[in-house]
Amino acid sequence: MKQTEPRHPRQILVTSALPYANGPIHLGHMLEHIQTDIWVRFQKLRGENCTYVCADDAHGTPIMLKAEQRGLTPEQLIAEVKAGHERDFAGFGIEFDNYHSTHSEENRALAELIYARNRDQGNIVAREITQLFDPEKNLFLADRFVKGTCPNCGAPDQYGDNCEKCGATYGAEELKDPYSTISGAKPVLKANTQLFFDLPKYQGMLRHWIQSGALQEGIANKLKEWLDAGLQQWDISREAPYFGFEIPDQPGKFFYVWMDAPIGYMASFKNLCQRRPELDFDAYWGEQASTELYHFIGKDIINFHGLFWPAMLTGAGFRRPTAVWAHGFVTVNGAKMSKSRGTFIKAETYLQHLNPEYLRYYFAVKLSSRIDDIDLNLEDFTQRVNSDLVNKVVNIASRTAGFIKKLGGTLSPDNANRALTDECQAAATEIARLYEEREFGRAMREIMALADKANHYIDEQAPWALSKQPGHEQQILDCCTVGINVFRLLVLYLKPVLPRLAQQTEAFLNIGPLTWEDHDYLLLDHAINKFKPLLQRIDPQQVQTLTEAARQDAEREARAAASTAPPVSGPLSGEPLAPQIQFDDFAKIDLRVAKIVSARHVDGADKLLQLTLDLGGETRNVFAGIKAAYDPAGLEGRLTVMVANLAPRKMKFGVSEGMVMAAGPGGKDIFLLAPDSGAEPGMRVK
Repeated sequence: MKQTEPRHPRQILVTSALPYANGPIHLGHMLEHIQTDIWVRFQKLRGENCTYVCADDAHGTPIMLKAEQRGLTPEQLIAEVKAGHERDFAGFGIEFDNYHSTHSEENRALAELIYARNRDQGNIVAREITQLFDPEKNLFLADRFVKGTCPNCGAPDQYGDNCEKCGATYGAEELKDPYSTISGAKPVLKANTQLFFDLPKYQGMLRHWIQSGALQEGIANKLKEWLDAGLQQWDISREAPYFGFEIPDQPGKFFYVWMDAPIGYMASFKNLCQRRPELDFDAYWGEQASTELYHFIGKDIINFHGLFWPAMLTGAGFRRPTAVWAHGFVTVNGAKMSKSRGTFIKAETYLQHLNPEYLRYYFAVKLSSRIDDIDLNLEDFTQRVNSDLVNKVVNIASRTAGFIKKLGGTLSPDNANRALTDECQAAATEIARLYEEREFGRAMREIMALADKANHYIDEQAPWALSKQPGHEQQILDCCTVGINVFRLLVLYLKPVLPRLAQQTEAFLNIGPLTWEDHDYLLLDHAINKFKPLLQRIDPQQVQTLTEAARQDAEREARAAASTAPPVSGPLSGEPLAPQIQFDDFAKIDLRVAKIVSARHVDGADKLLQLTLDLGGETRNVFAGIKAAYDPAGLEGRLTVMVANLAPRKMKFGVSEGMVMAAGPGGKDIFLLAPDSGAEPGMRVK
């Protein structure tokens, strides 16, 4: 007899991006953590040694300021927020092996080690820069902490990198009547020396790495554009006061949050290793590690994880990730999450109204290995959950279990429909492949197709009709035994997505925890317990109540923010936006349709994207303040309207050769033309 080689489980470490510790978890966060948790649970179900760690991203100026605003120490604030994050994740069945904090001794030690090794390799350089400085708070100001009058149109209360009224872009130092949003003081320009990681030194390594299969094709192509344009040195320090870790050989300077945040992955795992001696830190993070390391992240932070992170790890003598997998954003009812519409939903609010497994399933239906945005259409969500989970899957058990109980509570010793059960068992191979490749939506379709076949079989056999005629007891038992076995297989395949349903099913079927190998056998001549309802249909009124609760949450937060907002000395909102112009002045403006050829982030700017625009035979370089509304990865091929005859304007980021126009109230709610609008590049807008 041929002996089978013993199977050696894979050694896998998985992370999700670290939630920032200055606010609650919302459904946008939950997409990523549900996606990661499904993949991790599948690996564990298969018997792999898969470890899942995460942490709160707990450093930075916003946390320091929010703590001050609330009368707390930063440590008190991050502890409070972390407790809420852990509660909400647990509520959605997210099963971390460890959830830690970047404000930890493990992270401090690793950040100092990675810094020191890169410094000794010549990868850290010092450079003098000038920044706006708040003389009252004694604090250097990022663009988002400066407001003033737009130097172009005169609109008041505009942020320090672009105007939301006219779309002009500029440096914060160009604002008229600037003021600090923190204290209201007038900022001053001040020079200081900061530290930078010499990212261009790793251009060659990164070019090879991004084409190695570690990234999705679309992400690799986008990062290639950054490489082709030439990488810039990456700032890694901030001046005191700052909540974070002080740099050992730089008194008064602190590691910038994006320096120590990704190191939080390593720190969380290091913390876990101290409690689980079978885990070896170096075996997972050492330069020659043969284990697997996967990061699940949102597409908005791929530049950090695809460029800075692997370069910094390489410079410090650590391994690079096996893969970095990005996902899109969450929209609700086809639009960005909105507090005013009640579609900006916190995890805590959702959990008060609906079963978390419903959202886990709906996100699974929508998720693939691509980087597409995921739309939570609340009407479709209701219909899909009711149709798939209640009317198809659970319905199989509810239609058959009662008959089995009446006939003694033990399944038949015979399999009356081997063709159906064989098909359901054989599907395990394809479903496993789809889970592995993160094609969750396709896996759900395969499972529901099997559920349809099982329900069709039960409809044909009609045990409810047979029960009215004496002498058909064995036929009824045989039919219902097939139904229960298919139900068990479907729940096994759904277990990574619906762990609580699986646990309830295991209790109902009187079996131990299901493993993937359990698809190889059937339950025959086996006693089961009395069936209890496993899932309830969603009432549309529940969804309406949820969105109303979310709207009330937003109103309470707005009132609280208004009551604690610091006084500012900026212009009054009642002042005119700009001097009136005559029609002849307006007629000089040449508005043209432009196609976005490429889009990229602008280093050092909070709100700007750099766009290359096709005007129909001519290209223009334009800086546009639309970063809050659009990810550059999704802009290529879109159409917009631009002021084509605006004189070029030199900015600190480069020369802007026009102005992009967009509609909407501002912030995240601004809109461009769709590619199928019928407009052509160069077309005049009248």
